[in-house]
Parts: sequence; structure tokens; C-alpha cells
Amino acid sequence: MKPFTGNRFYVLAAAGTLALTVASASASADDFERNLGPVGPNEPILTNVGSKQVIAFYEANGGGCGMNIVVWDRADQSGGSAARVRVMLNPREVVHIESADAESLNLECGAYAEALTIVDTSKLIAGAAQ
Repeated sequence: MKPFTGNRFYVLAAAGTLALTVASASASADDFERNLGPVGPNEPILTNVGSKQVIAFYEANGGGCGMNIVVWDRADQSGGSAARVRVMLNPREVVHIESADAESLNLECGAYAEALTIVDTSKLIAGAAQ
């Protein structure tokens, strides 16, 4: 397995996926194909967060998730507003993506990096040790 930081193939794949998605998008953001997961390694989650579109995928890396997340404005047909974030999550860790529209997306790395899942953190209950 190649290290997360040195694998340029996935970086190129993410950039290519973004370019193809934006280039093939119609004038209506409602036509954006969604994949809400859960997904396995190198499979994309495709969704909206407020006025933003999101592509997120990961590669398993030592039991964790080496995640790539690309976010851009739904109205941007050129793709110029796109920003990519890379993050490494341990199993069961969650990354939070929040839009200016006060909407959020929470992505969780599954046990043993088996899956990437959208989770509703409002349903999670924190408990104290007794």
C-alpha cells in the first residue's frame, strides 16, 4: 500500500472527477447525481451542502481513511470556486463540513476503514463515564 501523501493517482482522479462533473453539469443544479453512500475505498459520495456541491472519497491507509473532499458552488459552471481538502481520519472519527447557509455534512470513517458514511450527528448522544 502506498502512503496517503505520496499517491498522486488519487489526486489526479479527484481533479479529473471534478472537471468532468462540472463540465458535464447542466444549467440546473438539481440534475446533480447523488450518491449518499456508504461507499468503499475510492468510491465517491456525491451530495449537496447548502449552496455547495461535494465530492468525497477515501483510500484505506493503515486502518484509517485518507480522505479527499472537493467542494464548489452549485451555480459555478466553470469550477473556479472548487476547493479540495485532504484529511486523515482514524476509524469512527467524523469530519464536519459546514456551509454559509448553516447546513452541514458529517462524514465518518468506518471501522477498519471499510466504508465512508454520512452520519447525522444530531442523533449521537454523548455519555459520561460512571
